[in-house]
Amino acid sequence: MKRIFQIVLTAVVIGLTFAACSTQNAATGVQNVGRGKFTGTWTVSRVSYEGLVENAVSSAFDEAKPSAFVGSTWKLTNSGNGMYTLSSGVSQTIFWSVNNTGANGQMFQFKKIFEGDKAKNVQQGYQLLVSSNDGSKMVLKTPVAIGNSTGYVVYSFSKQ
Repeated sequence: MKRIFQIVLTAVVIGLTFAACSTQNAATGVQNVGRGKFTGTWTVSRVSYEGLVENAVSSAFDEAKPSAFVGSTWKLTNSGNGMYTLSSGVSQTIFWSVNNTGANGQMFQFKKIFEGDKAKNVQQGYQLLVSSNDGSKMVLKTPVAIGNSTGYVVYSFSKQ
C-alpha cells in the first residue's frame, strides 16, 4: 500500500512539474507563437472593442483612429524590419519583435522608425497582446486603461 502511494505521489509531482513548465499562458489561454508565424504580409480585416465604446480611443499608435487601420497592410520580415500602410496611403517603417516574457502573456511589440533612426536608439514603442495567431489569421489587442480596469482595441488580421 505504501509503495502504491509513493508511485501515485511521484506521478502527481511529475504531472504538476510538466504543467508548470508549459508555455500555455494562463491569462489568455494562448500558446506562445513562434516568430515565423508573424512574418509575411497581413491585412487588418476588422477593428473591434472589448470593454470600450467605439469612440473611446481617438488615436492608435499615435497615427490615426483605430478604424483607419481597417484595410491597412502590415509587412513583417523575419529580420524584424517591417512597415504598415494605411488605406489612406500613409506608410510607417517599424521594427518589430515578440516578447514571450510579459506578465500578461505573449506580446507583439513594435517601434516606429523614422529616416536616420536606428531601432536600438528608439525608446518609445507599442505593445499588443497576442490573442491568437495560427499563421493565417491573427488577433492582437491593445490594452487601454479605464479607471481600475482594462479595455482593448482588437485588431483582426488575415495573411495575404
